[in-house]
Amino acid sequence: MSPDASSAKLPPHVPPELVKPYPLVFGESTREDPFKTMVPQVHLGPPVLYSTAVYPGHQPGWVFRRAKDLQQIYQDTEHFSNKDFAPFAKLVGDTWSQVPAETDPPMHNLYRGIINPLFTQIRMRNLETRVREIAREYIAKFQKRGSCEFMAEFAFRFPIAVFLELMNLPIDRVDEFLGWEKQLLHSDNLPEIADGVRKIRDYLLNVIEERRRHPGEDFISIGIASKVEGRNLTADELMGFCFGLFVGGMDTVSTNMGLHFRHLAENKAHQNRLRANPTEIPVALEELLRAYSAVTTFRTCVKPVQIAGVQIMPGDKVAMATTLANRDPEVFSQPNEVLLDRNPRQMTFGYGPHRCVGAPLARRELTFAMEEFLAAIPEFSLKSGVPIVTFLGGMIQPSELSLVWRS
Repeated sequence: MSPDASSAKLPPHVPPELVKPYPLVFGESTREDPFKTMVPQVHLGPPVLYSTAVYPGHQPGWVFRRAKDLQQIYQDTEHFSNKDFAPFAKLVGDTWSQVPAETDPPMHNLYRGIINPLFTQIRMRNLETRVREIAREYIAKFQKRGSCEFMAEFAFRFPIAVFLELMNLPIDRVDEFLGWEKQLLHSDNLPEIADGVRKIRDYLLNVIEERRRHPGEDFISIGIASKVEGRNLTADELMGFCFGLFVGGMDTVSTNMGLHFRHLAENKAHQNRLRANPTEIPVALEELLRAYSAVTTFRTCVKPVQIAGVQIMPGDKVAMATTLANRDPEVFSQPNEVLLDRNPRQMTFGYGPHRCVGAPLARRELTFAMEEFLAAIPEFSLKSGVPIVTFLGGMIQPSELSLVWRS
């Protein structure tokens, strides 16, 4: 839980009665299943609360738990800015922003024009054979063993291998890349986060220079060759483009995969239903994405505005917790139950103009991973006596997931 908020000095526009502990503290971890305990707990409270430890570095911000309020903020580019939705560039004294995630209109639409063609349905379909091959390669390494540490041996490596191919980055450095990613997304220590930012930035600067000399068809080369308003991207824009792709491709699908397979390990009826009926997997995944939405990003208020009867002032941070929106009891009946045929309209990939551009690739990776794993591996369970530690905050992620089956 966050520190006692009553001891903090509050801005004058924050009603003291809305200052509450918020359990999904950035950089913390738990041995509880936060989707069974913490998330339902937040939904028992007020529609909006103010936490002293919601933004990276244990900084304060607003938390809206209802989907309709978060949808309003997603759409409101007049009062809320995406700039600094993560503190990465500021921590190292840089001036770039992640492109397009941390940009506002009108530039956001121009940047999306560069990014969208990377993830078209045709381009994604052309990747399908190779994506399945990669999934099978990793599964084959532990299939006959009767056990695996799912996060380290599959959830991290499979989607990241796909992403590294798209970026033409070396697969043999994946452990190093994952270490940097952990510094960024699972630490509440600002100097440690800054160290991770520097390592990724410096690495990408070298790659960018190499691709300028030897361009290819990879995403970084495409960024270098792209134009906006008739010009090439500036150095800051190109770094923001590459950094955003690097961060977005390294963690999100892995996280969702871990949460989904934990559910299947704990719910054998669901696991065996999908194994026997693999055509149901795409619809079931929409429900798993809803129930186990893992990502919180942030908005910064730039003009005074009232949301849900609460005054938000310039400089205030707002947590965009898809985790809460997707379990909103005002939107979903039985929000804490997983109904595989629900086929919900969920907000896991965001909402409105900033909806995740990589969603088509993510859905394919998740679908192929589940299809191939269930086809190759018999009924599996969580290994007895091994606790699951789950990171909280910006990314709700199991650090390890030990699965066992009869080989």
